[in-house]
Amino acid sequence: MIEQDLIQLVKKAVHALYGIEADDKQIQLQKTRPEFEGNMTVVVFPFVKAARKAPAQVADEIGKWMLDNGEGLIAKYNAVQGFLNLSISDAYWIQRLEEINAAADYGQMDQNGKLMMVEYSSPNTNKPLHLGHVRNNLLGYSIAKIQEANGWKVVKTNIVNDRGIHICKSMLAWLKFGNGETPESSGKKGDHLIGDYYVRFDKEYKAQRAELMAQGMDEETAKKEAPLMKEAQQMLLKWEQGDKEVRELWAKMNSWVYAGFDETYQRMGVSFDKIYYESNTYLEGKKEVEKGLEQGAFYRREDNSVWADLTKDGLDEKLLLRQDGTSVYMTQDIGTAKLRFEDYPIDKMVYVVGNEQEYHFKVLSILLDRLGFPFGKELVHFSYGMVELPNGKMKSREGTVVDADELMDKMIDDAREISKDKVNTLPDITPAEAEEIARKVGMAALKYFILKVDPRKNMLFNPAESIDFNGNTGPFIQYTYARIQLVLRKAGARDLDISTSRDLEEKELTLIQRLTEFPAVVRQAGDNFSPALICNYAYDLACEFNSFYHDYSILNEEDPAKRSLRIVLSGCVAKVIARAMSLLGIEMPERM
Repeated sequence: MIEQDLIQLVKKAVHALYGIEADDKQIQLQKTRPEFEGNMTVVVFPFVKAARKAPAQVADEIGKWMLDNGEGLIAKYNAVQGFLNLSISDAYWIQRLEEINAAADYGQMDQNGKLMMVEYSSPNTNKPLHLGHVRNNLLGYSIAKIQEANGWKVVKTNIVNDRGIHICKSMLAWLKFGNGETPESSGKKGDHLIGDYYVRFDKEYKAQRAELMAQGMDEETAKKEAPLMKEAQQMLLKWEQGDKEVRELWAKMNSWVYAGFDETYQRMGVSFDKIYYESNTYLEGKKEVEKGLEQGAFYRREDNSVWADLTKDGLDEKLLLRQDGTSVYMTQDIGTAKLRFEDYPIDKMVYVVGNEQEYHFKVLSILLDRLGFPFGKELVHFSYGMVELPNGKMKSREGTVVDADELMDKMIDDAREISKDKVNTLPDITPAEAEEIARKVGMAALKYFILKVDPRKNMLFNPAESIDFNGNTGPFIQYTYARIQLVLRKAGARDLDISTSRDLEEKELTLIQRLTEFPAVVRQAGDNFSPALICNYAYDLACEFNSFYHDYSILNEEDPAKRSLRIVLSGCVAKVIARAMSLLGIEMPERM
């Protein structure tokens, strides 16, 4: 990084001139103001007292020393009061370009020896993945990729909500109304099939409630007394007691759902290193709650339910075990956290969960700490906002959620339709390649549009805007990449020497400077858990290249040195764009 190179050179200068042992924090750098000549400005006031000279003289002396001893880094300088304006030499920027060109994994930080676990997705096995899961999965996967680029060893995990009353609702509806229907007999994905029965339960349950209320029962009592709800609660008790028939049905229906989930995850381009199931973790949670009860951390009410009193922490009381002994989500999360830290030497645990669960994770952190787990206070809840579609478009058959599979189908269909005229002009294009391009473009439109928004904000996903080839979109960046690949194919494979290049043009210099910023952007995105920063960088870089491409000739440049530099520069832009987009889980087509 130019900033680090300048900091080290300034430290050497003030030591040689004034005997000052400066640390990095003392050296203030800023971009040179446009009314002055230069690229970077050093603020020299921190050294004036020790030098015992006027600020302008100190700036001039430091500038001269850096010019004479900077090994070609500084081309010229000018001092304005206590500000030293530095012009960085073209030779330095060309050297940086050579380093970027030679780097196989530019932007990758060295391993820091620490392990981060990132949890995302967290589906229920009573319905298919929906639009909210799409944002969750894309954020979680991208955060994991960005942290890997920052030197973390990352374990990507998923916790599947495969037990509870909501699961029993789907099971009961299938038993009553399914007539043995299977994914094979219906032609439906397993998760969609089970989701249909979850909706069927709700439909029948509402009808029963309405009937009871028509007979004079109040709404709350009707909710409890409806026969279907009572049966579902009885099924949950049987499940927790290990009833053979209930467990076998549960295993069969869940297997259908898992097959459907796997297909959706594969299409979405996300994966996991370890999957936990609440059916395996809730018992661990119950053990910890019982232990906390014995130790006085929790208390039991007269109805036999177990609670945590968090009023001293500024919160309220939290239910941990129901009166019938069944567990709640909090109990399960305690057990899952315990198992995870037993399985892995985790240095940082990150939960990618919507902002509606902020209170839940505050409570979880306090409870784990109260139970004596040292990692309790170190949990990170990566909270993100809701995502919606305009005008209720692309809603699933149920009319209540936006189905992830249907959304991906729609995006790929739109990409196929919009790009068909352009794709068909490509020489020797096959139907298979055209379909692959449509898939990559459609998924890039979806992923980029979701990830470019600050994750902590609510967002409106507009499919039409997302697939525009001229806006701040994934397809626009892909098209820029494909344009560069065409230039490189025409240039042919060759080793190009750019060490003799001199006198960079303005937009050549701007592009090189933009490329050198990539490692810092990756680090900032990691520090802030923000894929949006990567999106913004990739878009800006693509825009800079298109401006360069419009104004300068590349392959038809008559000067061999300039031609070589522009080919190498174009290749580096393509490499960094592809690297940035890979951190977002986006694939790049070689031609469009």
